[in-house]
Amino acid sequence: MTEAVLALSVSNAVPPDPALVALNRFGLGARPGDDLGKIAADARGYLKAELKRQDVALITADDSRNAGLLDSTAAIQASMAAAAERKAAREAKAAPVMQPATDTADNRTDAKEKPAVPPVEADIYRDEAQARFDKALNAAPGFVERLVGFWSNHFCVSVAKAQVVRACAGAFEREAIRPFVLGRFADMLLAVEHHPAMLFFLDNQQSIGPDSRAGKRRGRGLNENLAREILELHTLGVGSGYSQADVTSFAGMLTGWTMAGREGRLGEPGTFVFNANAHQPGEAVLLGKTYPAGGMGQAEAALNDIARHPATARHIAAKLARHFIADDPPPQSVAHLAAVFTKTNGDLRALALALVDMPETWSMPLAKLRAPFDYVMALRRAIGPAAGNEPQRSLRWLRALGEPLWQPPGPNGFSDRIDNWASAEGLKTRLDIAWQAAKQADDVGNPDDMLAAVIGASASNETKEAIARAESRQQGLALLLMTPEFQRR
Repeated sequence: MTEAVLALSVSNAVPPDPALVALNRFGLGARPGDDLGKIAADARGYLKAELKRQDVALITADDSRNAGLLDSTAAIQASMAAAAERKAAREAKAAPVMQPATDTADNRTDAKEKPAVPPVEADIYRDEAQARFDKALNAAPGFVERLVGFWSNHFCVSVAKAQVVRACAGAFEREAIRPFVLGRFADMLLAVEHHPAMLFFLDNQQSIGPDSRAGKRRGRGLNENLAREILELHTLGVGSGYSQADVTSFAGMLTGWTMAGREGRLGEPGTFVFNANAHQPGEAVLLGKTYPAGGMGQAEAALNDIARHPATARHIAAKLARHFIADDPPPQSVAHLAAVFTKTNGDLRALALALVDMPETWSMPLAKLRAPFDYVMALRRAIGPAAGNEPQRSLRWLRALGEPLWQPPGPNGFSDRIDNWASAEGLKTRLDIAWQAAKQADDVGNPDDMLAAVIGASASNETKEAIARAESRQQGLALLLMTPEFQRR
């Protein structure tokens, strides 16, 4: 069965059907009850309607399911307190124990009996994951959630960096990505680079202006990580003409951007603060423009300028086209998106609408393989409540597939190319997950009915025959979840 399914999953993509384009290329897949015929009749309108919904991208505590979510300040403070407790516990364990004069059962100390410090960050991470999954599972059609995922990966942080990032990665996405996903790129850029999660992830708290008061006192210097990744990954892109001198100058402009520590000397612990004592004084030159001394406003002015730079427009356009159209999108698609970005001053809603209106997004084959998060969510959406609602299973599946939530391998995020997800081992893991999901789906109807519900008339004869030949209901469902029509976007 494995060989047959793997062969099926890498076969040529079927010609696109408007409903599948809307649900798979743009969205997160069909759900039980979705009317594929109605969606196909006005697929563009179906997608545009979601873009018009007010606050459609937000996850708020107004929803009772999200009442326990912490903002980034509270999450970081909880992590700081937990770190202090863990440190105290380690020190107490390492300290020599004075044995009492009388060794009785009442005064013996067994370190194993001491209660462990609760993993606060893991609890916060789990709650944030649950909120992320709930949003993806209930979104119709899920185009906005796909955009959230795109921008969250573009401006990624990794929970592997430190426990404090594990605690606030979900809040970072809720606070710096979601409010701006249909707004202006410059506003998102500023929110991201001000956020404690990004500053900590890229070590900007370690960057000290050499000529600042703190630099002269401590003998410390610049850390260029944040400046380099902003130019290389977040805005202009590789090969866009900036130099090492630009990176160094920009790093100096960003000095003083930091997070207040647990002791609270700079401000409320866990919040963004500008530490003037660490800021490199004087004017700075970036991309040929001179920025006068201005404290925090110096780097903010630079960020606003590079957000509107033509290279940024091309870089963002190329990444969006690669994500939604093809690994190697048509040059005219990239050029059109770049023109929209420039004309609208980085209006991301206009950019999303441009994607929907581009003829090639409806005519080109669904050739890209769903990334692991999209696959797991599409699988759970198709099966419905039978797939369960606790986050640990989905988190395990994402780890097994190589895309653990908010844990990319580097600042450049997870790959968006098919060859990174289409290895034999990766496809075998998808099959294992499809088999597990099918085994749990006791309340789901027969595979033929599910095929009609989530793929409809687009199912190829090969797909229909493979499912019809299944030896059991479970095998039929697993085969369906591995078909090209389900795997491709």
